[in-house]
Amino acid sequence: MASPIAHRRPRSFARPWAAALALGLGCAAPASAHPHVWVTSKAEIDYGEGGKVTGIRHAWTFDASYSASAIQGLDANGDGTVSPDELAGLATDNTAGLAEFAYFTKLKIGGKEQAFADPVEPRMRMDGDKLTLTFLLPLKAPVAQGRGVAALEVADPTYFVSFSLSEDADTARLVGSPAGCAATITRPKPAEAKTADAKTADNKTADAKPGLSEAFFEALTSASNYGAQFANRIIVACP
Repeated sequence: MASPIAHRRPRSFARPWAAALALGLGCAAPASAHPHVWVTSKAEIDYGEGGKVTGIRHAWTFDASYSASAIQGLDANGDGTVSPDELAGLATDNTAGLAEFAYFTKLKIGGKEQAFADPVEPRMRMDGDKLTLTFLLPLKAPVAQGRGVAALEVADPTYFVSFSLSEDADTARLVGSPAGCAATITRPKPAEAKTADAKTADNKTADAKPGLSEAFFEALTSASNYGAQFANRIIVACP
């Protein structure tokens, strides 16, 4: 189903993440604007025994507007800061709802898309005025990459959330990978520079240009491919 927008204070990022965002972000952007949330991401690809890929460890840092809204009322001890312990419930809620959106994550190894198990180790922390969510997304079964290519893509197909890869040196990390494996990053063109067609859920097309209506975006589902044009990709090649 499409990312819904309700009229209550933001709390959870994953469903009901979309339903919970409108009030807090309404003052930050016009109602018809997309995206509504901005996330700067990092990813760690973990390898285990035999050089098999075992999972993806995400780190997603949210924009300051969403962060401020999400943490309201969570300073339980009133000390003026929100600790990871006070954010534990929010972290759990966020990761629990991601399955409906396929964790905004697609991993292909040797051209075959991989299935994920339930996310584990959800944590949140405040870094300055921004909230960061980290969690481990295990594969249902470890997969040997061999000499094939692993391609990791992070995107929201409905473009309610804009993901961009961090510019930091540790944005794409390989942990336990076979010797010689290396990761490269590809970034999408800025949204305003795109002229490709946008496909709706029923495979009809509309021009991908500024001014697409909110109704257009609300019709998009997790099966839509509109957001793919904004995807960030990490490509891992092994000798």
